Amino acid sequence: MRQDNQLIVITHLSQLVTLVLGFGSLLLPLVLWLTQKDKVYQMDAHGKNIVNFQLSLMIYCLICIPLILFFGLGLLGFIILGLISVVFPIVNAVKASKGEVPTYPLSFNFIS
Repeated sequence: MRQDNQLIVITHLSQLVTLVLGFGSLLLPLVLWLTQKDKVYQMDAHGKNIVNFQLSLMIYCLICIPLILFFGLGLLGFIILGLISVVFPIVNAVKASKGEVPTYPLSFNFIS
């Protein structure tokens, strides 16, 4: 296995591809993780955290949809989720560049 912090940082930042394309925040990191987890040191831990975070965001978005009917709480939820989905990948990419294994808050542990 090789140490490749740059690829790990790119994997964290690949979640932001949704801002450009409108989709892919789960797909691109998933492909990077699955193809590199046995080749790059600590990629498995980072990839699991990223995939768990993206799956959790999808569940939170599904919860916000019916909440739109209740006084616009769903809209507030979507705004908060949008901010979280941009801020935490950037923060964790910086942590990963320093060699840390960051975790994402409010993530369910689908893949352990």
